[in-house]
Amino acid sequence: MPLDRLTFQGLRNLQAIDITPGPRINLLTGANGSGKTSLLEGIHVLGMGRSFRARQLRHAIAHDADAMTLHARLAGDPAVTIGVRRHREAAELEMRLSGERLDRVSRLVETLPLQLINPDAFRLLEGPPAGRREFLDWGVFHVEHDFLDAWRRFRRALKHRNALLRHGRMSDASLDAWEQELVHWSRLLDGMRRDWIERFLPVFEDTLQELITLPGLAVRYARGWDRKRELSDILRQARHTDHQMGFTQQGPQRAELGIRLGKRPAVEVLSRGQQKLVVSALKLAQGRLLEQLTGRTCLYLIDDLPAELDSDHRRVFCQWLERMQCQVFITSVDPDALAGLWQADTQLTMFHVEHSESGQGQLLPMDRQTS
Repeated sequence: MPLDRLTFQGLRNLQAIDITPGPRINLLTGANGSGKTSLLEGIHVLGMGRSFRARQLRHAIAHDADAMTLHARLAGDPAVTIGVRRHREAAELEMRLSGERLDRVSRLVETLPLQLINPDAFRLLEGPPAGRREFLDWGVFHVEHDFLDAWRRFRRALKHRNALLRHGRMSDASLDAWEQELVHWSRLLDGMRRDWIERFLPVFEDTLQELITLPGLAVRYARGWDRKRELSDILRQARHTDHQMGFTQQGPQRAELGIRLGKRPAVEVLSRGQQKLVVSALKLAQGRLLEQLTGRTCLYLIDDLPAELDSDHRRVFCQWLERMQCQVFITSVDPDALAGLWQADTQLTMFHVEHSESGQGQLLPMDRQTS
C-alpha cells in the first residue's frame, strides 16, 4: 500500500509538513542542506524505527523542538496509519499502528517494507558482513512467517551459551542443553535463508543484466560454519577456544553473502558507478521478489539518484522503477538530471525543498504532471 499522507513535526531542519505523496514516482529537488534527505529519513524511521543518518534518534530532533512526531497514512480499505514520536529526554520510541500502541519495531517493518539506496549503500559491498546479513534477513523476514520467532529463539540460545562461556567454570550439562537448542534453531534459520537465496538469485541476475553487464559477478551464501561438519560437533569441540574468546565463533551469527567478480571481492574491482548499480540491483531484486512471493510492493527511498550514474544508466534505472509499479521517493540537487527519463504516462509528483527565512527547509508541492 502506498503512502498517501505524510505529517512531520520536529524533524531536523524541516518545517512542519503535511503533504500528499503520489502513488508512484515522487521527485524532491532542492539545494544541498535544504532538507530533502531529512524527508527520506522521516519515512525510514516510520518503516524501520531508526535513522539511517544517526545512531541515536534524538539527534534527528530539530534543535528548537522537544520532540519529533512522524505520522503516515497508507492507502487502502481500511487505511492504515503509522505514528512514531521521540521525545528528546525519553529513552524509548513511541510507536502506534492504526491507534494501537506497539512494543516491537518488527510491526513497523512488516507494515511498511522499504529499501534505501543512498551514498552509504556502498557499505553493502565494502562494509562488514553484518550489513549483508541484515540485507539477507530483511528478505527472509518478509516472506517466512516463522523467521522472526526462530531468529529470537536462536539469539536467546546464543546469549545463554556465550554467558556460560564467560563463566570461570562451565557446566557441561548446561552447555549441552543450550547447544542442543542453538543447533535446532540454527538449522531452521539456515534452511530459511537458503530457500530465500535460491529464489532471490535468478531475480537478482535478471535485474542486474538489464542495469549493467558484469560477466562473472556472483553472489554466494555462506551459512556461518563449516559446510562439511555438523554444528553440534563444531560447538562441542570448540568449547575450549570459545571459552578463551568469550563467545561462540561459528553459527548463523557469522553468515555471509559473498559478492565476487571472478575470484576477487567485487568491491576491489568495480568502479563507484558499477558498485552503485550492483547495490541497486540487489535492492530492486528484493522488492521484485517480495512482490512475486507476497503480492506486496516495496517502497523505495533513493537519495541523490543521479550521483555516480551517467544518463544512460539513469534511464535504465528509472525504467526498472516504472516497471515495478512501486512507490518511490527520489532526491536530486539538479532537477534537469532526471528530466526526460520517464515514460509519457508515468505519474510524477514533484516537490521542491528550499530554505525559508527562518533557515528551515520548506517543502513546496509543484504541479503534478506526466513527462
